[in-house]
Amino acid sequence: MILFRKFRVLILMVFLIACTMHIMIDLLPKLERRAAAPSVGNSGCSCSHKPSEEPKSWGKQRAMSAAESGWPNKHTLRILQDFSNEPSSNLTSHSLEKIIGDKTEAFKRLEQFAKDAEVQKRLIKDKSDSKNLPVKGFSRLSALFEHPLYKMELPPLTDEDTLFNVNTDIRFYPKATENQEWPREGAEEDEYAPTGESAADSYPNWLRFHIGINRYELYSRQDPVTDELLKDLVTQRITSVAMKSGGTQLKLILTFQNYGQALFKPMKQTREQETPPDFFYFSDFERHNAEIAAFHLDRILDFRRVPPVAGRLVNMTKEIRDVTRDKKLWRTFFISPANNVCFYGECSYYCSTEHALCGKPDQIEGSLAAFLPDLALAKRKTWRNPWRRSYHKRKKAEWEVDPDYCDEVKQTPPYDTGTRLLDIMDMTIFDFLMGNMDRHHYETFEKFGNDTFIIHLDNGRGFGKYSHDEVSILAPLSQCCRVKRSTYQRLQLLAKEEYKLSGLMAESLERDRLAPVLFGPHLQALDRRLRLVLQVLADCIEKEGYASVVEDLDEDSSRRTAPRGAR
Repeated sequence: MILFRKFRVLILMVFLIACTMHIMIDLLPKLERRAAAPSVGNSGCSCSHKPSEEPKSWGKQRAMSAAESGWPNKHTLRILQDFSNEPSSNLTSHSLEKIIGDKTEAFKRLEQFAKDAEVQKRLIKDKSDSKNLPVKGFSRLSALFEHPLYKMELPPLTDEDTLFNVNTDIRFYPKATENQEWPREGAEEDEYAPTGESAADSYPNWLRFHIGINRYELYSRQDPVTDELLKDLVTQRITSVAMKSGGTQLKLILTFQNYGQALFKPMKQTREQETPPDFFYFSDFERHNAEIAAFHLDRILDFRRVPPVAGRLVNMTKEIRDVTRDKKLWRTFFISPANNVCFYGECSYYCSTEHALCGKPDQIEGSLAAFLPDLALAKRKTWRNPWRRSYHKRKKAEWEVDPDYCDEVKQTPPYDTGTRLLDIMDMTIFDFLMGNMDRHHYETFEKFGNDTFIIHLDNGRGFGKYSHDEVSILAPLSQCCRVKRSTYQRLQLLAKEEYKLSGLMAESLERDRLAPVLFGPHLQALDRRLRLVLQVLADCIEKEGYASVVEDLDEDSSRRTAPRGAR
């Protein structure tokens, strides 16, 4: 009996020793990782920015914030376990699981990440055409805008030619006119008042931009408000964020301290990433830098039909997550395995953890396009582009199979009178220079009827390919063989060495906060495509004669005499 008791005690002792050993084996790696954590945390990001909040405590802070605000916190654990597989979202978004296990290997990899990021930055600059960079002491852009072709005056503007009558038409937040630094907090969104009591010069720049819109242009050539508005887009404090409804990809509506608003398109691809040849035009990513470059190209061509766009580096934590009231957007934030802040929002196609937008660690580039006047104040009409593509993998549009398609368009209102058809030719040239195949619709201001310019909105699918020129974009020009005389002359001017288009674009884009905006080969492609446009026009002139191809009337005179349609 005594031996049996001793045997039971022995078995119990062996069992306790085995349990103790198992516990020690389990705890030892955790203790090692905890000891190594400070070192990894201090160098866990190869970029120069520091997170505005400690990534590892973000989940706890978020839970506390949710509890305080009454928002549900049941998603916290799931969100923190999410991860992003999008290779283009962040140059340093690689798993750190193996790094944690070996401190020496961690430092080697982190150093390599830093080198890769620096090489990537140099790659963009080194591959830029050095000939296109602006020369110190000489501005090609200033010389261009002093050219007589960029000095043409508009006809006298009447009340019917301006979008707003300042004294009676515009209604807005009353405090917005008093001080551009007026805080938004506490303001009633539905509080409006007439503007007749304040001088226009005291209005915030976004409102002055709206007031300046007329029948012929979104903004004038020499108006300083445009440059001031570009500065506001970069510097104004963001007070609220919401997702824009519709569209295949995520876009955010940002509201600023001075009550202005902008459409934010975050960075999805690096500048040198070219659209794969097997991608359809409707499945390509939208590029934030394409929106910026499109505005500058539109201004150099003197169309002035793209709302002002500027690049901005946004803090995803402080300027998006912490100020948004959009619960659907807020719930999509998470921390990636590389300790970067990410979110993906909601949209038709590219909104998932696999297509998440990640910062470095919480800084992300994006384009900010100034909002046009609210539709309640200035209605816009949406038109189907006559040369719209089929948006089908197998079907072709009518213009792709009918070489005489333009004859039918010329007989259809509003293309049978006025300058609308010529405006379509301008838009065609603009899109071809960018390589944009996604022009399915366009808009005009309803007040001006059919006699007004086309607004060039949504240019994010431009500048996708620099090694390929999509000649099918020029179908309207080659089929109709018509162009404005002013447009033709400016294209010829931009083909000259002293006014080289690539050089002008490089100089103009250098002013943006995200410079270099375009990858070098894209600038070279602009010159090449410009020569192709001029060649198409030369073929048209040889076939039909200069007078039949080039609109020989003065542009302003043609606008004065053209029917203005119903208002």
